[in-house]
Amino acid sequence: MGSAQIAAAQPLLIGLLLLWSSYGKFADPKQAERTALPRLVGEARAITAYRTVAGVEALVALALLLPPVWTVEAIAAVVLAAGFTGFLIYSKVVVPEASCGCMKASAKPVGGRAVARAVLLLATAVLATTASTGWWSAGAGVLVLVAEAVAFAVLSAELDQYWLLPIRRFRIRLSHPYAGTASSTAPLAATQQRVMLSPAYRAVDGLLRSGIHDYWDDEDWRFVSYSARYDGRQATAVFAVPHHDDSPESIRVAVVDEESGATVYRPTMLATSG
Repeated sequence: MGSAQIAAAQPLLIGLLLLWSSYGKFADPKQAERTALPRLVGEARAITAYRTVAGVEALVALALLLPPVWTVEAIAAVVLAAGFTGFLIYSKVVVPEASCGCMKASAKPVGGRAVARAVLLLATAVLATTASTGWWSAGAGVLVLVAEAVAFAVLSAELDQYWLLPIRRFRIRLSHPYAGTASSTAPLAATQQRVMLSPAYRAVDGLLRSGIHDYWDDEDWRFVSYSARYDGRQATAVFAVPHHDDSPESIRVAVVDEESGATVYRPTMLATSG
């Protein structure tokens, strides 16, 4: 299996990923409200911009998947992937509580995994520009896509519920109830206590309907989520707890509608804290 075969196979993977991403955006355009798009293009234009990106993704995907083979298709994928990478870095720096909005509704803010996935997509797109034949002629090169697909799955927070959360639950069943829940700085029980003593928790206490039902660590932050109810609808309250700031005021919270994935409530007095 030569490098030419591997390069030729890349458009198949990229095309399928872009179709998945496009479908997620068209199916739930209100995801745009939870991304950094409202900050970047304005709230009134966020959904339109989101749908436009979905349309471009679909066109590039179909161009990559269908004959004939043109280098310009791979170049378009490179430009698109570079744009994704830049947007996610912007989101992480400027609007740290914003979600990715990449492929499927998720309450998780943009993290290192999302950026790494965009960089991996960019790398595969660059490799695709060197292909001289279509993916249907890649032969054994298609086998490499299995490993790449696994890497994309591992980097996709949207898929955690299908593999990562079951693994966590299995670990807990095999050990002490709090085993595996501690980060490098604090156990989950300590995080829960910090959350309950914060102004953010008091702001949404009346909306909560459960204890912590999920959590994840991302660099300097721990995120914990609770089941909630807002305006008669099922929702999720996501708290962002910094590892290196113990002040109660540093904790942020956003309430996300379960069905639409849109942020329906974020206490304004907490928006600039931390």
